[in-house]
Amino acid sequence: MTAETSQTLDRGLRVLKLLADTDHGLTVTELSTKLGVNRTVVYRLLATLEQHALVRRDLGGRARVGLGVLSLGRQVHPLVREAALPALRSLAEDIGATAHLTLADGSEALAVAVVEPTWTDYHVAYRTGFRHPLDRGAAGKAILAARQSVAAEPGFTLTHGELEAGASGAAAPLLGVTGIEGSVGVVMLSDSIPERVGPRVLDAAREVADALR
Repeated sequence: MTAETSQTLDRGLRVLKLLADTDHGLTVTELSTKLGVNRTVVYRLLATLEQHALVRRDLGGRARVGLGVLSLGRQVHPLVREAALPALRSLAEDIGATAHLTLADGSEALAVAVVEPTWTDYHVAYRTGFRHPLDRGAAGKAILAARQSVAAEPGFTLTHGELEAGASGAAAPLLGVTGIEGSVGVVMLSDSIPERVGPRVLDAAREVADALR
């Protein structure tokens, strides 16, 4: 801790992070041990977080993340989208295909930012808010590949006709961005993806990841 930071706020944020990392909640004693503070401090932190609906306690006394975090989370997508747009615009113009940023949302892939090229005669219409299963389409499969990969940096994923007949996709996962699981990709009307597209998508994914760190 430095003179410019708040110890109480730091502890409260650490409580939220600890609760977010468990599916079963934590008791006051468990939180006290993990934080290295006494139980009285933990009780005060939980009471404050409960007032803001950021924490809830079940009948057994275990603390869990509260529904109040959803109202905070709804503001994340616009911030992520804004940070990603420059790299997506460059990718769309360079490749001449619709570029997109897709995030994992449960078992689905959710397109949160889409940029269409300005100079092509035709391109695939792909809208923000479009959802599809993670195991279909390049965007979702790139996310799954990153989950399963033991390599330092998974490569790009190519698909054809999985979401729309005649359309091909290329995507690469976002890496090293805490709390965000996603991919950057392009979709085009083509039977195959040109050779240079995969490496270009990888570069764009790195650019977006850098913007989000």
